[in-house]
Amino acid sequence: MNTKTLPNNEVIAGVISVLETTPRVVLPVKGNSMLPFIIGGVESVELVKPQTVAVGDVVLAWINDSRYVVHRVIRIDGDRVQLMGDGNLGGEEFCRQSDVKARAEYVISRKGHRRYLYAPWRVRASRLWWTLKPVRRWILAVYRRTVLKFEN
Repeated sequence: MNTKTLPNNEVIAGVISVLETTPRVVLPVKGNSMLPFIIGGVESVELVKPQTVAVGDVVLAWINDSRYVVHRVIRIDGDRVQLMGDGNLGGEEFCRQSDVKARAEYVISRKGHRRYLYAPWRVRASRLWWTLKPVRRWILAVYRRTVLKFEN
């Protein structure tokens, strides 16, 4: 059987197109950039078309005129949106508000369990996580060696 794997940008462009006519689309996530809140390769996100963009939202966006990411909005200055993955330790990613193509509302586990990203305690946890940025490197190292070892 001949199977062809599409590049990420093509798959995501298809997801964005489907969101024009469907209220929700599920997208598997890759990578560790959203640890500990979203586990790439294990979990998916349920996306909706965004009505507005706010600091703290987890969004699908076209960044730096080069690629799509699912990352958290950390700052908005007029039309300019700054994003950062929860599992990232630095780096600047920018887009325009029009480059935000979807908003993640739920994280879906491999077993199909749905977690609402904006439950009050999860919002507080993500804010706390942001304040821990100076020590996240060590927390993530422990997390990867313990929790992720059993997820994959």
